[in-house]
Amino acid sequence: MTKYGVHSMLWTEFFGEKDLNILKKVKSLGFDFIDIAIPDPDTFPSKLIKEKAKEIGIELVTSCDLSAETNIINPDSHIRKKGVEILKKFIDVNINLDCKILGGATYAAWGYITGKPRTNDEWNWGVECLREAALYAKDKSDLIIAVEPMNRFETFFLNIAEDAVKFCKDIGTGNIKILLDTFHMVREEKSFKKAIEACSKEFLGYFHISENDRGIPGTGLIPWEEFFKTIKKIEFDGPLIIESFDPNFEKFNSLCAIWRKHAESGEEFAIKSLESLKAIEKKIQ
Repeated sequence: MTKYGVHSMLWTEFFGEKDLNILKKVKSLGFDFIDIAIPDPDTFPSKLIKEKAKEIGIELVTSCDLSAETNIINPDSHIRKKGVEILKKFIDVNINLDCKILGGATYAAWGYITGKPRTNDEWNWGVECLREAALYAKDKSDLIIAVEPMNRFETFFLNIAEDAVKFCKDIGTGNIKILLDTFHMVREEKSFKKAIEACSKEFLGYFHISENDRGIPGTGLIPWEEFFKTIKKIEFDGPLIIESFDPNFEKFNSLCAIWRKHAESGEEFAIKSLESLKAIEKKIQ
């Protein structure tokens, strides 16, 4: 049975104590998971969220991003060290939440562009730093860290599934997997089928799903029937997280370039997206 979830950023940019009611809303809409973006691991209300999620019966996934000051592929070793430190803090948050998946651009600062292709040094820095974080996680829990290939306008480091698989293998800890995002895939992959098969069930952690314009699935260019046929073929059983953003957000709009609404509210977006995806999935059965 397909496990559907939705991202907290359909409702709020910086999830905190004020947003605990979103968990109940998400569950009432028929979702099994919520993906919560962690704005600051030092102030994140882990205990309250864990208690509320357990009370409601909804499973948690978290996502995070690195900044210019914590960029683990920066030439400055002090910045890379800070990046490893904050990754360990994100890991601790997930352990406190009893959460099993941490995803996102965990390999570089989101939006960091050097103006040239990835170098061997940058690759090795990313491998070394994430390996340290992954071993830290492995020693404490069964947490999966899922790296997200993103489009060329948001990163130059990981754009396609094939490279992400190599990255996972080079790290070699067994708990680094891949977060595939259909919005990024439609810009960078030659084939949804080949990209998903390249990851295989072994390396796929979970999915972020939306249309090519970040809109409601089924209203744009994404080959959804191919998508569903392929994940069923490889017997993928992780969550599919519906993700989009509100154009009124302040920090993330400069990176995501969301300039128009795709629904009147986050709730409407979530409802219509779930209905559409279930209809597409039913069609191929």
